[in-house]
Amino acid sequence: MFEDKLISNNDKKVFHDILDRVTKEKYSSSLGFDDDQLMTTMLFADFQREDKFNEYGELEEEAPFVYEAVPDIEHIRKRINKKMDDYNEKYPSKKMNLVIFDDALRHLLRITRIINSPRGNCLLVGVGGSGKQSLTKLSSFICKQLFFQISLSKSYGENNLKDDIRNLYREAGPAGKNVTFIMTDSEIKSEDFLESINSMLATGEIAGLIPKEEKDVYALETKNVYMKEVGTKGEDPSTLELWIYFINRVRDCLHMVLAFSPVGTKFRERARKFPSLFSSCTIDWFLPWPEDALVSVSNKFLKEF
Repeated sequence: MFEDKLISNNDKKVFHDILDRVTKEKYSSSLGFDDDQLMTTMLFADFQREDKFNEYGELEEEAPFVYEAVPDIEHIRKRINKKMDDYNEKYPSKKMNLVIFDDALRHLLRITRIINSPRGNCLLVGVGGSGKQSLTKLSSFICKQLFFQISLSKSYGENNLKDDIRNLYREAGPAGKNVTFIMTDSEIKSEDFLESINSMLATGEIAGLIPKEEKDVYALETKNVYMKEVGTKGEDPSTLELWIYFINRVRDCLHMVLAFSPVGTKFRERARKFPSLFSSCTIDWFLPWPEDALVSVSNKFLKEF
């Protein structure tokens, strides 16, 4: 959405006013809107359908992801809280206790929308503690994706990062698994890290990531999938065709989430030095939480004190 890129509440209000006016003028009769109903109050999500289980509690069919309108905000809030309970049950050591107030809910819907789309990458901009990592982790779980975050150590360097990315390429390429790869400000030990990410977002390839002699191996690993999806009977694809297919598959399935703070000069410098971090990502600004958000959080944690 265009609104995602706006960096102040005043700008967002101007956008909302224009959208409300135009939709009332052009679409109210065709969409059957009431006079008081506005396009900007509508929410959409693609995880509202339920998995199908048999009488023994075994999963028979996973629910499809269908992007459709939400009946109301409380309906989708209950759905998200249920998903968070499922996450906490599955990963008790990584338990999350989030308060899904209105602003957090809207950010989560944006993140799920982005990472559930082919080549969906996002840049989350906000100060530390605004919930960027937690909401991304929950969004990844809701979208049934592998979640990856580097394990930073004193010895972790560019080669370690490339090793990790190489493993993710295998998951996203031949295996075709959707992967959420999050990187925060604090994990960027060197600007060379961003050079690699910038290249990955721009072309899908990183210089020196996969040696020439191994490229054929990676390409051939996708041959079976290629033949099922695009291959023609009796014709074997060339190694180059398989390599291009492999890279495109990686770009579709590996979703980069960058969580940056706008404080200081680094954010501006990175926008200039690494343009793909911004042009290839949907930008979502985490602006200061409104008063009702602060009240919701304090109520949750202090009501029994």
